[in-house]
Amino acid sequence: MKLSDIGEFGLIERLVRQTAAESPALVVGPGDDAAVWRAGGELVIATTDTMVDGVHFRSENGRWRDLGWKALAVNLSDIAAMGGRPTYSLVTVCLPADLGVAAVDDLYAGLMECAGEYGVIVAGGDVVRSPVASITVAMLGAGAEHDGEPTLLLRSGAKPGDVIAVTGTLGDSAGGLRPLAEGVGLEDALVRRHVRPTPRVAEGRAAVAAGLRCGIDVSDGLLQDLGHVCEMSGVAAVVRARNVPISDELRAGYPAEALEMACTGGEDYELLMVGPKDKIDSLPVTVIGEIVDGAGVKLADDKGSEIAFERTGWDAFRA
Repeated sequence: MKLSDIGEFGLIERLVRQTAAESPALVVGPGDDAAVWRAGGELVIATTDTMVDGVHFRSENGRWRDLGWKALAVNLSDIAAMGGRPTYSLVTVCLPADLGVAAVDDLYAGLMECAGEYGVIVAGGDVVRSPVASITVAMLGAGAEHDGEPTLLLRSGAKPGDVIAVTGTLGDSAGGLRPLAEGVGLEDALVRRHVRPTPRVAEGRAAVAAGLRCGIDVSDGLLQDLGHVCEMSGVAAVVRARNVPISDELRAGYPAEALEMACTGGEDYELLMVGPKDKIDSLPVTVIGEIVDGAGVKLADDKGSEIAFERTGWDAFRA
């Protein structure tokens, strides 16, 4: 059996079973957007992500500064998906010996630009020689508590009767891939959304403050990420296709593909929130559906018929 047979999420399930451990300090273990534990009377949120040349970016396009921004931003998005406040990060870069020093300078310039924007301190890391360039960021954040109970956004918090909402617009990152490959720069709104995602840290904290307790960031595709929420919460979801927020730029550039990109494209790093309607209504989000009894995710047209796509999102080992 190969990894391509079980896919990314089948592999994650196997690894979670092997690494499962109990600790009185551990609040959230493997399976959510980030781990959470108590340390010194505070909640620590921790996540990590890796970007590899030829898989997540292409070094030949020379966009090292954008890569630095995105490498930090995708980790910030995981902290946002828990409703936390980012604090510190560690950065490991694996680099070919013949890579130009200017490229590394640009990489860190973009990384520090993002860190400054979101108040993150880069506290250290590692440098390794490698035949293929990659960057790994480990990010720490702080979580809040109320009356001794963690106030976090978790994948397991959805209940029948809750509504589903998202920040921003979806599919723009997927729409930016084609012009990016053709050499289009940041002047294109879709390219900018792909290489310079906006982690929704303030929106995640606002969701927690409003009383929401369920969320995830849209990194692998709306339908797939919502499926993770449904699986961990033991519920089903109905998404109204007409309500999925799509930008004018995506509709203009891909009129026949915009909905599919918005539902399956991934790497938007918007937040998906689930909760009671009165609490959702207090936030600047778009309501796209509701949580119901059952299992799975249904994308419905105006008549209630299901819209199906060949895939629901990104899978690292089946791509």
